[in-house]
Amino acid sequence: MNLDKVKGYLAGVGFSSIFGFSFMFTKNALERVDPFRFIGFRFALAAFIIGLLAATGVIRFSLRGKSLSPLLAVAFLQPVCYFTFETMGVNLTSSSQAGMMMALIPIFVAILSALVLKERPSPAQVFFIILSVTGVIIIAAFQGANGGGTNSLGFLLLTGAVVSAALFNIASRRFSAHYTPFEVTFVMMWVGALFFNAAAIILHLKSGTIRDFFAPLTDTTVLLSILYLGIGSSVIAFFLVNYSLSRLPASQSAVFSNLTTVISILAGVVFRGEPFFWYHAAGALMILAGVWGTNHFGELAEEKRKNPQKAGINYDKN
Repeated sequence: MNLDKVKGYLAGVGFSSIFGFSFMFTKNALERVDPFRFIGFRFALAAFIIGLLAATGVIRFSLRGKSLSPLLAVAFLQPVCYFTFETMGVNLTSSSQAGMMMALIPIFVAILSALVLKERPSPAQVFFIILSVTGVIIIAAFQGANGGGTNSLGFLLLTGAVVSAALFNIASRRFSAHYTPFEVTFVMMWVGALFFNAAAIILHLKSGTIRDFFAPLTDTTVLLSILYLGIGSSVIAFFLVNYSLSRLPASQSAVFSNLTTVISILAGVVFRGEPFFWYHAAGALMILAGVWGTNHFGELAEEKRKNPQKAGINYDKN
């Protein structure tokens, strides 16, 4: 296993862990502030932090001579589409349900990466991706049977987030050869800040409540959520996502999002008192096994492609 792969895996564990707690912070904040204003505050902080890093030279980069169109396309998918769907979906469901829906991302990424990027997963990888998604389905099915049903509109909104995230993975992977992870993240944060704050301001102007626009910032819960999501989930986690996609095939990087499901369930149980049953544990084990298997057999498949003789393929005709 080369060093780039190891770094890609560590980045995957990092962003999935940060995202796992983000649903809990989002749910806590949305009990006190409307979705668009909350997302706007979050990305305003993220844009300020990443702009500060660039201005002070902590991280050096330059977009001169590079087309912004691909980066704007990536930013449209995520954060614009993804966070519109995700935040409104979380508002109508629970943090653990939102985390479980996100585990469907790898199956969409695997299909799209085969069609668009020609990064076809091996049969073993397909099995483990399906195993991971099955773990999510088991949790969702038993949760519904035990009275933890899902709001239909919330489910549809979260599905929109899943599709947006899958398309983002493909786009970011495709353009990773031309842009650094920081360049992609920089544009994403500023597009998110401008779009969501503009949307929030327009909505509050229409409702005549613009005077109270910054009132939620006096609420400790909202402020802590903005700090966690603006710095952790936006700047750090998305840098790790883009870094991982620059080092790993899209299908392998995306499967780490299933770890987000496990962490989001645990966060909901421990910090929000959401219920935990045996099927949560069973589903979590299947998800973890799927993450391991997808990446392990991805390594084996790549090794076979690079060293066919080690894989037992002998091209010697004598």
